[in-house]
Amino acid sequence: MRTHPRFTRRAALAGGLALALVAAAPAAQATTAPAGRGDGSLVLVGGGLKDDNAQVYGEIIRRAGGTAARIGVITAASVPESQDPNAGDPDRCSNSVCNGAYYAALFEKHGAADAQWLPLDLDHIANADSDAVVAQVNSMTGFFFGGGDQYRYVQTLLRGPRQKDSKVLAAIRAKLVGGAVVAGSSAGAQIASGPGMVSGGESYEGLRDGSAPGYFEDPTRLGYLPRGGFGFLRSALIDTHTGAYGREGRACRLAADTGHDRVYALDENTALVVEHPGSSHEQLTVLGPNGVAVLDLRGARTDTSAAGWGLRGARYTYLTDGDRYDAHTWQVQPSEGKKRLTPTSTSPVPPNTDVFHSAANPGGTAYSLRTTARALAETRAQISATATTFETGPRFTVTFTKPGTFAAWSTDDRTAHTLVGLRIAITAH
Repeated sequence: MRTHPRFTRRAALAGGLALALVAAAPAAQATTAPAGRGDGSLVLVGGGLKDDNAQVYGEIIRRAGGTAARIGVITAASVPESQDPNAGDPDRCSNSVCNGAYYAALFEKHGAADAQWLPLDLDHIANADSDAVVAQVNSMTGFFFGGGDQYRYVQTLLRGPRQKDSKVLAAIRAKLVGGAVVAGSSAGAQIASGPGMVSGGESYEGLRDGSAPGYFEDPTRLGYLPRGGFGFLRSALIDTHTGAYGREGRACRLAADTGHDRVYALDENTALVVEHPGSSHEQLTVLGPNGVAVLDLRGARTDTSAAGWGLRGARYTYLTDGDRYDAHTWQVQPSEGKKRLTPTSTSPVPPNTDVFHSAANPGGTAYSLRTTARALAETRAQISATATTFETGPRFTVTFTKPGTFAAWSTDDRTAHTLVGLRIAITAH
């Protein structure tokens, strides 16, 4: 799908009804029945999935049956054709119909036997209860949810204030339990969330102001849907575009505010493959050129001082290609090609004055949180390092500390590719 900017609001989409629906829902209540204990799997991408990422497209197709794979493409998170001013221009259009055709062609190019757009979007909400579309779903062996705005998936495929499954979503859920693969990128990954699904926001404003139930016109305001998305994955909150937009801050604040003890924060062009979702055997594998952060809040404590909100006692793990993670035991198994890193550098960790890669920073190349974490792992000169937000009033400081149980893993004996169990704290001043 065409590259899209940071999460933006659209007045026609949100509306007072949307806010009323989400504000009325209890945060801890499940949205729908769990996915079940079948043999199905999820392939969740942090956005920015490149056309030539044969590793991820190939994994989706393999799990859908290889050369016999039939992929149903759902792009209801895109604007509908009726709202796209470039709908008539195949080179400039970016709506559900042309994006659906785009993904279908890509899946066939990568080796699927067939890929079809499912006619579901804000122009075709009634189709979500169409027996003909249900039959189309039942003929598929895998599904791919495209990016855009995850709330459009809620509007299109869920029904009423209790967000009950439409017929089509119920059919997709049954296919997942029966062994199908369900994949998604960006909003298509976010919508797999259970209660507390993020609906927008930036890290600095989220840390400063906290989260609120709803869907907001202000793109910096940290919002969430208490009833969540489709609930395919419930072992953690999900966030996307993490490394590109520095979303670890908003993810920590949202998890703490909503009582979640874990976040899977997905980088772009990289997939989190989930086997046996919803069961005690849930296993996750990272696939792609970047990685997935696991934010562990089991031992975290929050406080609010005169300066602002703070967090201590959380843990930060960063997984890269081939690493496995057991959602039940919280244990990491680095990929076979990696060796435990013994740091040899005596260089100090470079200063980092833009820890969340702020959109407000007008000059230079912004640093990311992960830059500091990796630099700390690679040096033996320090056991802790700090990085600050670009914004002030308050300014937030992120502190990483290496406990005795911390380990880093490398493929070249120099670079800390995989990080396991750094302590992370956030303070305001």
